[in-house]
Parts: sequence; C-alpha cells; structure tokens
Amino acid sequence: MLKLLYSLFLIASCHLLFSQQKKDTAINFKNRKIILLSGSGVLITSSLVYLNQQWYKQYNTGKFHFFNDNAEWLQMDKAGHAFTTYQTGRLMMNAFDWAGFTKKQKLIFGGTSGLVYMTAIECMDGFSQGWGFSWGDMLSNALGSGIAISQEVFFNQQRIQLKLSYAQSGLAQYNPNLLGKNFYSQILKDYNAQTYWLSINPSSFIKKQNKFPKWLNVAFGYSAYGMLNARYNSFVVQDADGNVLLYKPERRFYFSLDVDLTQIKTKSIVLKRIFSMINIIKFPAPALQYSNKGFRFYSIYF
Repeated sequence: MLKLLYSLFLIASCHLLFSQQKKDTAINFKNRKIILLSGSGVLITSSLVYLNQQWYKQYNTGKFHFFNDNAEWLQMDKAGHAFTTYQTGRLMMNAFDWAGFTKKQKLIFGGTSGLVYMTAIECMDGFSQGWGFSWGDMLSNALGSGIAISQEVFFNQQRIQLKLSYAQSGLAQYNPNLLGKNFYSQILKDYNAQTYWLSINPSSFIKKQNKFPKWLNVAFGYSAYGMLNARYNSFVVQDADGNVLLYKPERRFYFSLDVDLTQIKTKSIVLKRIFSMINIIKFPAPALQYSNKGFRFYSIYF
C-alpha cells in the first residue's frame, strides 16, 4: 500500500498545478505546458528517488525476480492498483487538456502516466526481498489506465469511475505490524477497511433529454473482511475481554448511490478542481451489502 500512498500524493500534487485558470492564449498554453511538464517531472523523479532511498534500498536483493501474489488479500490489492492508475490517468488527462496539448497527446502521456509510474515502482519491487515483480499488479495497473483512456476516446468524459471509501475495520489491533498501528497507517495498510466502487452515471448514457439528475450515480462496490494477513484462511484471536473470536475472510458486494461532483455546475475554476479531486472518494450513502452471510442494509455506508 506504500505504492498507493505515493501515487495518491502525486495525483493531488499534479492536480494542484492547474488549480488556477487564466484566459486561454497561446502564451498561457505555453506557460502551462512548462509548468505541467517540469512540475510533474520533478515530483515523479523526486518521489521515486525518495521512495527507493527510504524504503526499497534496505530490501534490495540485487537480483530481479517475479512474485505471484494473485491469491493474496482476496484481490483487494489488485482493486487498489486499478483505482490508483485510473484516478492518476483521469486527473493527468485533465491537466494535459488544461495545458493545451492535443487529444492524442493527452491520451498517450496523461492517460498512461499512472501506468508508467506504477510500473517503475513494480520494477523496484522486483529487486526487493519479500516482494517481486507481479504480473497480476501490472494487469490491474493496465486495467485502471485502460478504463480512463477508453472513456475519453469513446465518450470524451468519464461515465464510469473507480472510487474508494474507507471505514476502520477494528481488525488492525490483532496484527498492527501488518494492518497499521494508528488511523493514518491503517488507511494504507488495512484492506479490511477499504471498499472500491464502480460509480456509473446513468444520465450520460441516455441520449435523449431526461429528468435523471446529472450528478446522481449508481455504484457497485467490492470489499473483503476478516483478513489478518495475506493468505491464511481463518484466524482465531482473543479480544481485550478475553473472548475468543474466529475470523474467516469473506468477499462483500454492494449496491449504493453516489454523487458525481464533476457534474455539479459552478463558475468557480477552483471549486471545479476541488470537486474533481474529491471525486476520488465515494459519497457516503445508504447501501445494500451481500456476502456469504446474506444481505445487510446500511443506512449510511462510508
């Protein structure tokens, strides 16, 4: 999940590069290109160097190797990879559009930026003890970028978005070294606490004029629960009161509503940028969950 941390940092930082808008002129477009390319180049290079020095260097084996982790975490990590490259591609295509690049350049360089960045990190994994280059991760990375790029090609907009929601699972206390010792580390490490969503905008698929709110989405989610490490099937733990608890990993599926903040009309360019950035997160709403235990309804699901 350290990969996700650095990628989301880049998403936010690069997005802020074009948070202010001036009148579109040839000079302004030239300046924007310089700002975007130099700023994102510095951020990407410095973050990879820092990540290598602070994390990967101590685990470097000196020999490139592969690692099959497809069976781990009930594939929640793979959903995280797809989400990260999708959101990076979406926001960077917006940035390339703002800077006046052609649509082809926007798709090639902006749309694949997340895939390129995550590939670099995956290669560092390939030289690291305890990890390895994962083709499953790469497939998920390519899927996320593909979802972002293909929609720009066919729709000129993101009608189907990948989003994230988070709520503490309560399981990190049983394995804090792996799942996180505090709230901030648990956001990145505890897969039990994350839910990934396909958020679909129905209005954009209806060609004729309709009364369906343009900002209202329907969302289909996926999460997993009961995982205290990557691979084991069940876990017996003892809570603070001495009660013995049994956890068995389970997949969970959701149906809910969502808000597409990019469809909310505003004349403020700053608000548009903020809405676009916040749109990474699924809007809290009622949700219906299905798992091997049956159905469960949430009045509000985070």
